[in-house]
Amino acid sequence: MVTLPAESDQREAPLVARHLRVPFVLLLLCFAAWGMAANLTDILVGVFRGIFDMSNFQSSLVQFAYYGAYFLLAVPAAFINARFGFKAGVLVGLGLAAAGGFLFIPASQMLAYNMFLLALFVLAAGLSILETSANPFVIAMGDEQSATQRLNLAQSFNPVGANLGVLMGAVLILPNLTPEESKTIMGEAELVAAQEADLLLVLRPYLVIAGILVAIWLLIAFRKMQMPTEPEAVDLTEGGGGTFARLWANRHYRYGVIAQFFNVAAQTCTWTFTILYAQDVVGTSSAAAGWWLQASLIIFLVSRFVMTWLLGIFRPALLLLIMSLFGVACCLTSMFVLNIVGLIAVVAISAGLSLMFPTIYGLALQGLGPDAKFGSAGLVMAILGGALVPMVHAAVMDAAGSAMGYVVPGVCLLLVACYALFDLRTDRAGGETTRPVHEAGAGR
Repeated sequence: MVTLPAESDQREAPLVARHLRVPFVLLLLCFAAWGMAANLTDILVGVFRGIFDMSNFQSSLVQFAYYGAYFLLAVPAAFINARFGFKAGVLVGLGLAAAGGFLFIPASQMLAYNMFLLALFVLAAGLSILETSANPFVIAMGDEQSATQRLNLAQSFNPVGANLGVLMGAVLILPNLTPEESKTIMGEAELVAAQEADLLLVLRPYLVIAGILVAIWLLIAFRKMQMPTEPEAVDLTEGGGGTFARLWANRHYRYGVIAQFFNVAAQTCTWTFTILYAQDVVGTSSAAAGWWLQASLIIFLVSRFVMTWLLGIFRPALLLLIMSLFGVACCLTSMFVLNIVGLIAVVAISAGLSLMFPTIYGLALQGLGPDAKFGSAGLVMAILGGALVPMVHAAVMDAAGSAMGYVVPGVCLLLVACYALFDLRTDRAGGETTRPVHEAGAGR
């Protein structure tokens, strides 16, 4: 089913309301900034293992601190949005994330791994609040019918920042670290000096990110802007349970959170194990394998913009169904075609993933009205899938090999396809769910 918007509707309802174009551009900077911080953090797992001479489990606490903060701060962010509005939530998130970046200064001086984990936790806490606020903020900046397309456009700048984060790590950190073989011939004083130098390399990119966050904070805080009319705050306990009961009763939202959990899980699994697939299945070198991962991120970036354009033509749920099934096909290819074609299929999964996060987000929040502020928190908390499911992928790899591990993201993407099919079968385009859920009732 292809839906073409009428010309009169396009004239009356631009993608972003005219008076909100400057705030929208400022939010685009936020999307890029948290993408940069998130992907730079991925590099730190291996970096800290070398600097502090620790186990894989200890170094993995980097991701635990990051995902844990995202999970824990999403609901408090929703309360901030409900009480003070989206702009306040964005400012709190930016400020807290910047504070986390600056905490890398005492952490590098103390040479304490725990202090780095605290800095990462504070940084991720701010990013969690920022993401919980910015996504529904973007949705509110125009007509509801174009909300998913608008959010996809904003989210397109997240992989721009992600690629910059990977580049910062590749240029500023990894090539300049003290080689492991050099440490074997160093005395105690030399080892401490090498540790200080390596931690300084980690510090600099985060100071750059903190400075960028402060600049964005100032631009948003001190610029007078006519904000979108936000839904009135709701009583969380009214009507036999209030907001939380209404959210749970809405199947489109409830299934959307589940779909988002598995989408983030599929994305994390795909990217985490691309390098291992290239090395174990195809036999590429470590350097060459890294370029295949970089290719995945570039495809993700380009595809996000392409999908934003396609959303102006196709119904979001239909495009989500097509791309999730495409991802399943790529996973099957990677499992059974054990050569360069399988590796290309692994990389191509990113094209399907590019559409999913903002599209699921928009579909799940459609028609929630004031409940969207708390609904957004549940969708951000679904990022926990990226922390839990990769362990299942790793276990399958240990038992059956790197290729068979891709059955895990394949199953995840199949569940996303089920959500898209559910949305299509309930015919939400007919208008039933454009009303707030507490007026329209649960989805059919």
